[in-house]
Parts: sequence; C-alpha cells; structure tokens
Amino acid sequence: MTPCPDWLTGFDLRALAPEFYRDPYPYYAALQEHDPVRRMPDGSVLLTRYADCLQVYKDPVTFSSDKKAEFFPKYGASPLFEHHTTSLVFNDPPLHTRVRKLIIGALSQRAVDSMQVGLIALVDRLLEDMAARQHVDLIEHFAAAIPIEIIGNLLGVPHDEREPLRDWSLAILGALEPALSAEQLARGNRAVSEFTEYLRGLVADRRARPGDPATDVLTRLIVGEPNGEQLSESELLQNCIFILNAGHETTTNLIGNALHALTLWPDQRSLLTHEPALIKTAIEEFLRFESSNQLGNRMSTADSFIGAVALPANTRITLCIGAANRDPGQFVDPDRLDITRQHNRHLAFGSGTHQCAGLAVARLEGIIAIGRFLKRFPNYAIDHDRAKRGGRARFRGFLALPATQL
Repeated sequence: MTPCPDWLTGFDLRALAPEFYRDPYPYYAALQEHDPVRRMPDGSVLLTRYADCLQVYKDPVTFSSDKKAEFFPKYGASPLFEHHTTSLVFNDPPLHTRVRKLIIGALSQRAVDSMQVGLIALVDRLLEDMAARQHVDLIEHFAAAIPIEIIGNLLGVPHDEREPLRDWSLAILGALEPALSAEQLARGNRAVSEFTEYLRGLVADRRARPGDPATDVLTRLIVGEPNGEQLSESELLQNCIFILNAGHETTTNLIGNALHALTLWPDQRSLLTHEPALIKTAIEEFLRFESSNQLGNRMSTADSFIGAVALPANTRITLCIGAANRDPGQFVDPDRLDITRQHNRHLAFGSGTHQCAGLAVARLEGIIAIGRFLKRFPNYAIDHDRAKRGGRARFRGFLALPATQL
C-alpha cells in the first residue's frame, strides 16, 4: 500500500486544486486505495471503485436518479432546475421509461446504420476543409462539428440555425459542476431560456409538418406512443435540450480525448494507423481511458451498504466514472492505453436502466471520425502547450486542441 497523501483529509469536490483539472487520475487512485467511499464535507459520498459504482447503477430502486431534492438548493426555482429535473437522465420511472422508450425507438440499429453514409460524407468534408486551413483546432473544426451536425439532423434543426447550439450546451452542462460561480449559474439559466424559446418554434413547425417518426426524433417525441401516451410540453422541450447536450459533449470529448491520447502513446497510434481494423476495440479503450463523463449522481432511497460502509437513506452519492474506469481491481494495467484491450466493460456509458440511450450513435461517430482522420492525417501533431482543457470535473475534454501539422 502506498502512503496516504496529505491532501486526502481535506479532499472536497467543491474545492478542487488546479492540478486536479489537469490530471485527476492520481487523485482517483489515492481515493480508491485509501478512502474509496469518501464522505464529503457536505455529507455526500464519492465512490471511486468499479464494483461500488456498478452496484449503484444496477439498483435503481435503492439508488434514485431523481434530482429534485438535490437540485433545488443549487438552482432554486429557475430554468436550470426545470430542465435538469425534467430531462431523461435525472429521472426515475415513469418519466424516464416513457422518454427513453421514445428516444430508443428513433435510434434503432437500422436508424443508426442509415446515418453512416451521411456521417462519412460529413467527416470527409471536415477533413478536406482542415487540409485547406492554415490554422486548425481539432475541437472547433472537427470534434465539436460532428455531433452538432448529427443531432441537428436527428431533431431536424435547419442548418442555418445551428450556430448557438454548442454554446447553449456548454453553458447548461457547465452548470452541473460540483461548485458553481454566479456567472456560470446565470449563463446556464440564460442558455436554457434561449434554447427553450427556440424549440417552441421548432416544435410548432414540426407539428404542422411532421417528419418520419422512425428516424426523426422530434417527430417521434411529439407523436408519442401508439397507445396515445404523450409527453407534456415541458417534458418535450426539456428532453430535446437533453438530447443535444448528451450527444454533443460526450462525442466531442471522445474524439478530442482520443486524438490527444494517441499523441502521448505513439506505439498505440502507430498500431492503429497500420491496423485500422482495430478501431472498434480502440474506441472502447478511448472511452475507458479518458471518460468523457467523469461523474454521475444518485440519491439513496433507503438505508443501504456500499461494501462495508453504511449509508442512511437520502444520502447523495457521486459515482466517479473516471476513477472506476481506471480501477486496477477491474482492469489490468489501467493507466496504460491499450487499443487491443479485451473484455473492456467500462462504465463510460453508465450501466443498467440508465445506460446511455445514444451509445450506438456515439460509437459510430467515434469509429468513423477517428478512423478516417488517421487515414487522412497519420502524421498529425498537436501543440500541447496551447491545448486548453475544459476546466471541469464532471466532463473531461478540451475546449481547444491546436494542430501544428496535418
């Protein structure tokens, strides 16, 4: 066992050191070894072991996803509170079941497969555009542009109206950080209000001119189930926002994190470049190694145990996905990027009833984007001194990733 670091006694998700945002993994490793069920100063607990996180994911009755009690003190009666307590991810059945069923119905394997031709054309167009640029940012000009286009298509957002979507998404998800500034709060509330107002017009247009509910997610959400069950207006609007946010941030981070990691692990980069058929296992390893979403939350509904630690009812729980995916009890040599890793049961998409509804789309985007990028630009280089992390604990990715060579 390694010595317990001095910082551990005062570790608090609401007061993180700058070094944590640069590299959280040494912190995670120490917490796993010395304090895997870490009690925070605010009374919540942080779980860093794979088995403990999986236990919570697999028991949605004891560990609720409903965030009303947790979020009201944080947001008050605000647009952010309405959004985050109405969206799919922060709800239990019956709302979670109804919305998930509608979304999954429009994201069938057939529907996902039908996206491939358009996705390849989009990626190739972005690659061609980057080749002609003097200065390239792999986030702005590539990673972030892909999910915005895909989700814009799923919701039927006109191309000339997509420009605000990324900023809205970053502001709303940024408000999920453990500690919030007044500026972040105001920005998040403004983004929800502006996005909701925009969607009202989009929904009205789709009601007048519905698309194919088999492939148009917005039409499917409006029409509802064959038994006549439909979402309320608020449920409809807030879950459209959720679809954009969930699909945008995670996929942008997957692509950006992967391209960055490959420059730090040249042996793996060379292997994937010369054996492109490894792209599917590589995507799973990128998801594990640098999880786009690092933190999740639950609330205990009854007295329970995590390992040998007793948790009373109404305990707020933070699941550290980033730590669980580097747990040596689950993964051999977890701090090594290994694109050939087998039996890679990572938790990047969660697990159980709340497993990410869009995981097939995210995987397809990653496979095509990263695979075709490496084929076109096998010798790319990144300016690591100018690379800019997002500066967030929950979502790990880059805001800027300048390329110095393509």
